[in-house]
Amino acid sequence: MDLDLAQVRAFVRTAEELHFGRAAGTLAVSQQALSKRIARLESLLGTELFLRGGTGVRLTEAGRRFLAPARQTLAAADAAVATVIGKEHPLRVDVWGHLYAPMRTLARVAGRAGELALGHGRDLPSVTRALLHGDIDAAFGRVHPPLPAGLVHRLVRLEPVDAVLSADHPLAAEPALRPDQLRGSVLWAPGALDRLDFLHGFADRFGIRNRAAGVNLGLPHFLAEVAQDPRRFSLVPADVPLPRVPGLRSVPLVDPTPLYAWSLLWRSGNGHPSLTGLAAACAEEAGRRRWLEYDPSRDWLPEPPAI
Repeated sequence: MDLDLAQVRAFVRTAEELHFGRAAGTLAVSQQALSKRIARLESLLGTELFLRGGTGVRLTEAGRRFLAPARQTLAAADAAVATVIGKEHPLRVDVWGHLYAPMRTLARVAGRAGELALGHGRDLPSVTRALLHGDIDAAFGRVHPPLPAGLVHRLVRLEPVDAVLSADHPLAAEPALRPDQLRGSVLWAPGALDRLDFLHGFADRFGIRNRAAGVNLGLPHFLAEVAQDPRRFSLVPADVPLPRVPGLRSVPLVDPTPLYAWSLLWRSGNGHPSLTGLAAACAEEAGRRRWLEYDPSRDWLPEPPAI
């Protein structure tokens, strides 16, 4: 049985979009042409891959089984073409979680991974879509489950987190704080808390009931909002260079120390030669700087690390 890659690509893009019109648009073909490709693929395989109905498009059980190997097939085909025609592009890497400055960590390894083309993803869902569509090769930021099938991530760094609070906060003069000492304070978030899994998990774990959100206009603006109210606090990785904000205090958290997890994320089957180099450089730097030390009796993570 010989697979037609155009048909496989039509299936994969439709499985990602779960909408025939949007999938056709991303492939620059008509919806009719895309539907014909999928129908021919289903005929070849002898089974339906999608359920089509009034509630939208859904994968069948056969479609779900076929998706991951179909993605790997396309990735291998793209890599094979690139080796022949000599048009290997720089490794395209997006970063996200900009308030916590992911470039600090990535910059320490970027020079050892070949030529990189850096971009900026808005959040994890937008980055995963770009990876699955083949628009980028890898991404760097905080990964949390569930991830779509076909993506792989490797933990790179576990970074201690400090509390930032107003200099007028009752606890501002403490040399260190336990997370539960902040229960009477207001957790200030740079957006809706249900989309910020680390802050949301911290608040739930340590009983922070008072929560409020501002608008993410960058770290200086966000920290200025924290400093304006003696009841507020937020969390920032300890290694982030803080801007000069009057009336702001940074205090280490202990017993336990929250850790912010940074990961490298890519699509399985991506054969870009620089991807292996970037992953190896991350592992080397993590070992040299002891970035992956984790003691559950001393540290806290929203979910245990898979190192």
